[in-house]
Amino acid sequence: MNVRRRLIPALAAAAALTGLSACSGTGAASGDTGRFDVVASFYPMAFLAERIGGDHVHVTSLTQPGQEPHDLEISARQTAQLQEADAVLYLKNLQPSIDDAVAQAPVKTKIDAASLTTLETHGTEVGGHTAGHDHAHDEEQGAKDPHIWLDPVRYAQVAEGVGKAFEKADPKHAADYRKNTAALVGKLHGLDADFKDGLAHTRSKVFVTTHAAFGYLAERYGLTEEAISGLDPESEPSAARVRALQSMAKADGVTTVFYETLVSGKTAATIARDARLRTDVLDPIEGITDKSRGTDYFSVQEANLKALRSALGAK
Repeated sequence: MNVRRRLIPALAAAAALTGLSACSGTGAASGDTGRFDVVASFYPMAFLAERIGGDHVHVTSLTQPGQEPHDLEISARQTAQLQEADAVLYLKNLQPSIDDAVAQAPVKTKIDAASLTTLETHGTEVGGHTAGHDHAHDEEQGAKDPHIWLDPVRYAQVAEGVGKAFEKADPKHAADYRKNTAALVGKLHGLDADFKDGLAHTRSKVFVTTHAAFGYLAERYGLTEEAISGLDPESEPSAARVRALQSMAKADGVTTVFYETLVSGKTAATIARDARLRTDVLDPIEGITDKSRGTDYFSVQEANLKALRSALGAK
């Protein structure tokens, strides 16, 4: 594990295990709660389960608040939680240790979010052509991008699939699941409209991020994401990549280098300083902490939209 990555101290993790709400949690035993027990792999999956399930579900997240999900190594206790769950909701190929545990768990309802929408291959550049970028420097081509939740339209497709899976697995509450899913999908379509309108007229269409988490969002709204690193947040950029970013930033009028709260922003700050650019947060919403610019998926996405509008010179 890379020491640069932000991990929860042991005491904070223990507190998270005990400070649980009545209908959801981060470490409570998932069986015998009297509700439909769902184990979710990390925050975007837990958010869907809670919004769709409402009072009928008990949701346990395997990734603690503040823990970078790519780093997760599933514990024996968490494996036991999977054994007892009524359903597991995860995103295949994002967290290998969870993929292995799910494959071995006797859970009747296994919901892979990646199977509910389409995944695309993304490199360090995603979106339209940029004026000063040499495409020969693209890295990590050939990897499927798992960050589907950052595109409200794809996330809505996943929500619809999760709702149908809940209806089938817990038919007693199917009507409520259907109603909750419809409400969530409607709100996601509203968020899509906000992004579409808010980013329709901007001075620039290019933004720079720490790692390639925002490719689907960039494609959805006609932008270009230039990532310092690829899909793996721990990968280090080559010297050629750094030079290409500096050249591109000048050619395309980039003003800001975005970093994220769960990963070190040191490289982003260095590139920004050398190119005389600002830094700001663009949150991939892999978890909600006290550093998040919002308390849930929607409020953080609204903060992301505001940050993008500022960086791109929205009119």
